[in-house]
Amino acid sequence: MALDGKIAIVTGGAQGIGLAIARRFLHDGASVMIADVNDSQGASAVKELSPLGKVRFSSTDVSSRLDVHNLVAGTIEAFGDVDVLVNNAGIVHTSNFLDLTEDDFDRVLRINLKGSFLCGQAVARHMVEKIKNGGNAGSIVNMSSINAVVALPEQIAYSVSKGGVTQLTKVMALSLAPYGIRVNAVGPGSIKTQMLDTVNSDAAAKHRILSRTPLGRIGEPSEIAAVAAFLASDDASYITGQTIYADGGRLPLNYTVPVNG
Repeated sequence: MALDGKIAIVTGGAQGIGLAIARRFLHDGASVMIADVNDSQGASAVKELSPLGKVRFSSTDVSSRLDVHNLVAGTIEAFGDVDVLVNNAGIVHTSNFLDLTEDDFDRVLRINLKGSFLCGQAVARHMVEKIKNGGNAGSIVNMSSINAVVALPEQIAYSVSKGGVTQLTKVMALSLAPYGIRVNAVGPGSIKTQMLDTVNSDAAAKHRILSRTPLGRIGEPSEIAAVAAFLASDDASYITGQTIYADGGRLPLNYTVPVNG
């Protein structure tokens, strides 16, 4: 299996894309520490995924340095090491530019961008020490978005944070390349998650999404998980500093496409 014997941390892993990534990693042979602020969903995720392999839960606020320290220490205590980090934890906040508050802007940036930095730095420090002692290099996968490239007028902080994650991925990759640690990102388009539930129930909004998606459908969380699993595996051994956009063809499109139905 592609991740056989690997030990992975997946932040924001209690639901949505993060849960799909945890499931895929377990399927591919990894042991997984799910990190999330939602304790009840974390417990449910562990119960659901336990038949697939070794999985634990850590209650973690990724924007807290102490929580991140405890997450890494808890993973090493539970599994003995950390080989893979997936920085998936993230939130959205809807507001127009003129009404967006400083607190809400800071909150999104703190979780989406600062959280990726804190987790990435903590795990990378562990990996570097391991390498110095003769261990193997690891891999870090950040969760960006197509909104790192295109923007939504009512998702200011989210768009800015994801642009930051894409740039963070590049600088992390260059900084950690001398140690053999690879850092890449996934940039999802419209995916069937709780975040998109309101859109799926709105016919006009769904039509708007499909009109700019050449493949003609909304993506599945498992499809993002597959990209994350590839980037975390040795199959991607010569890839670093890249963001792979899994968006059904949206970014190359400069017009709209017909929508069936």
